[in-house]
Amino acid sequence: MMLNKKIAACFLITAGAGFVSLSSFTGNHHPVLTHAQERWTAPQWADTLKSPYHDEPLTLANGEELFGLYCASCHGESGYGDGAAGGALGQKPANFHDSLVKKQSNGSLFWKISNGNGNMPPFQDVFTAEQRWQLVAYLRKLSATE
Repeated sequence: MMLNKKIAACFLITAGAGFVSLSSFTGNHHPVLTHAQERWTAPQWADTLKSPYHDEPLTLANGEELFGLYCASCHGESGYGDGAAGGALGQKPANFHDSLVKKQSNGSLFWKISNGNGNMPPFQDVFTAEQRWQLVAYLRKLSATE
């Protein structure tokens, strides 16, 4: 059953980016924007969220696999926000190497992955909490490379 959800989510993301704005079917998922910077920020309480899982080699491998299947089409294989599907969207996807993104807490990234915003769909019902934390761990590894 989980595989069907993954396949459906991947199809929706890929097809949606090519034909319509993803926001038309993801809706407004509690975005909190700082209007001065036009940046998406998580609520302050999200900074208190901590992963209950230990980072281990399998954590990063699983996070990398999820990123490749679900995130790279928009965010790019190296996380610079330059994926082919992301180019079709009105607003460029996040560049995980950007200093403003790197400064965000793990809890903030977890909240964003869970809730989505605008063109980015929410993944709370697609991934388990453990998988979302695996993605956060992989994003940290990815953004540490230049």
